[in-house]
Amino acid sequence: MEGVTCNGLLLGSHPGKMAYYRKCIETVIEQLDKFKPEKDSPEQFLEAASTSLQTLSPQRQAFVVDVLSGCLEYRSLLAVVVDAFYVRDGRLCLWADYNLFEVICYLATFQLDELGFQLFCNIVKSQPLDKMRKFLRFFFNPLNLCSWIKDEWSLIYEMAHVKENWIDPLMRWQPKVQELINQLEGVLTNQPSLSKTKAKVTEPKEFNLTAPRPCTIPVLEPVPIMAKPRPVPRSTYQLPKEQQLLEMTKRYNRRKAEELLLRANMEEMRCAVPRSRGEPPVQDSKKKLQLQFRPRILKTPKLTFYRPNDDVPVKLNTAAILREGALFQRQVEKELQRVDQLVDGAGDFSEFLEWQKKMQAKAREEQLAAGECRRLQGKLSHEEAVLARQHLVQENKQKADQKKEETAELMQQCAERRLQEERSMKELVEQVMEARKNVQVAQTKLLKGRRQIVQEVIEESRELLQRSTEAAKEEQRRRCELISQLRALETQPTRKGKLVDLTQIPGYGLEGEMSIVELRERLALLKEMQRREEEEKRDQIIQGKRAKSQELQKAVEQISLCRAAMGRSAALRWEEKKALWADPGAPSQDERVLELQRRIEEKAAERRRQARPLRVAAPRAPRPKPRAPLEAQHWLELERSRERRLRALQQGGSACGPARRLEAA
Repeated sequence: MEGVTCNGLLLGSHPGKMAYYRKCIETVIEQLDKFKPEKDSPEQFLEAASTSLQTLSPQRQAFVVDVLSGCLEYRSLLAVVVDAFYVRDGRLCLWADYNLFEVICYLATFQLDELGFQLFCNIVKSQPLDKMRKFLRFFFNPLNLCSWIKDEWSLIYEMAHVKENWIDPLMRWQPKVQELINQLEGVLTNQPSLSKTKAKVTEPKEFNLTAPRPCTIPVLEPVPIMAKPRPVPRSTYQLPKEQQLLEMTKRYNRRKAEELLLRANMEEMRCAVPRSRGEPPVQDSKKKLQLQFRPRILKTPKLTFYRPNDDVPVKLNTAAILREGALFQRQVEKELQRVDQLVDGAGDFSEFLEWQKKMQAKAREEQLAAGECRRLQGKLSHEEAVLARQHLVQENKQKADQKKEETAELMQQCAERRLQEERSMKELVEQVMEARKNVQVAQTKLLKGRRQIVQEVIEESRELLQRSTEAAKEEQRRRCELISQLRALETQPTRKGKLVDLTQIPGYGLEGEMSIVELRERLALLKEMQRREEEEKRDQIIQGKRAKSQELQKAVEQISLCRAAMGRSAALRWEEKKALWADPGAPSQDERVLELQRRIEEKAAERRRQARPLRVAAPRAPRPKPRAPLEAQHWLELERSRERRLRALQQGGSACGPARRLEAA
């Protein structure tokens, strides 16, 4: 079989054989098209396919089932080759021929030795010659077989098995397959000339159609004249007068309210004026210090911004009330101790306050100097960044020149390495072409071993099936016996009722034994006792809650008084702090500021010297943000803070008696 040449096969082919092989391959392709890997299992699909192919002849059915099972078993191997063919040489081929290339690949890889080269040539000839020529030239290329095909198949199976059973036989058949490819190319080149001589030219004939009737020209209908519409009134695009009046009223009211707010802030009431150190304390019948308030009358009583009746109580939990009450109590005790010490002759804190003011002024000067230093440091860092950028441009130029030289050297090395790889690849191809081994004997031994293993597995499965049937019969017999025994027990008569005396003691000899009636009476007495205890506990809890709520109410009143007093003192402190902030003064010129200015001038001069030859534009400084929105936001925050202070002062007016005593102390 192997001695027959490809020329003899092509000359000795018969059209009937070609049609037979074509039908067989088409049957296999139809079955493969029906197979869905994500839904069907190969075993069930083969059983269904064998049942559907019962109408074919036994020889044809055996061939189709054998090829179909092989394609399903080695689907992963075949997919590697066919997918690569579509990516490289078969880009113009249809995806509908995917299963055709899988079948040809399976026959060439696994069935070429069994079928023989002549039968394989007949099968190839029965298919489209152009497609077969492209696929066989791609698949039997020695470079593809010995390089990436072997590597991809080795990822699925062992490398030794792949090389011995698949790659080496394909390399052995490669010269004959190459002759077949050359013959197919010759047939394809001669096919157009033969078709031109033998084919008949198609002569078109005119259709015998009925002549259409001439179209009638329709009469034009008169165009209707539409009435001229009324123009859209101008009031549609204008706002109504009522809305304009409302907008004007709103703007007028807002302007008036802003004027009143500004006037109220400027004419802020002055309260809690303390006495000087030299004045003696006022002695009255009750011996209490009181604060004098100046009455304030608004000129325009139309708008009232702060009313003492608008206070909303803040709901606090018990822990917060007790914690805040204890805090205020400690503050009151400290203030009373301080007053007692002053009465006993202790000194005041006037010297300390003066020293504190001096230290605060000194701290403000240091803060201003530190701010000026930070600004100058930012400017200095900007100059240094410009200098660093100029140095970086010079370094980048040097690195670019060095990189170009290294790239030229690498390109030369890459060209030398590519030439060396081409030489090694040519040597490898020559070695592969020379290394051919005959593995027919090993393959026959492998087939015999597989058949023997299959026979042993079939015999073992028969024995196991026989044992399982016997065990099932024995289990069924045992279950029948148990069911009959249970039914016999169910037919026996049983007593259904029993008389129970609830007043009788069981008589088991236990300590504290009693009847059910006595047990119920004792449980009723126990429940009544528990109910009384629960009522007593409930009364105690209610009394405790009432006492606690009274204590909390007293603490809340005390907290409100302390808050009012603290609000007044905080307002006074805020006014003093605002007066200090109004005139911060010019920042002092210390040594750090002068040193930074000198360094900035030096850096700027150096930058200008380096920028002239390099012509590098420095980055533009960011535009200063407009200060108008910031100032408006600042004044708005000041107005809100004044409103909060006045609201706190007016809310504390209702509890002025205890607050006055606390502030005077």
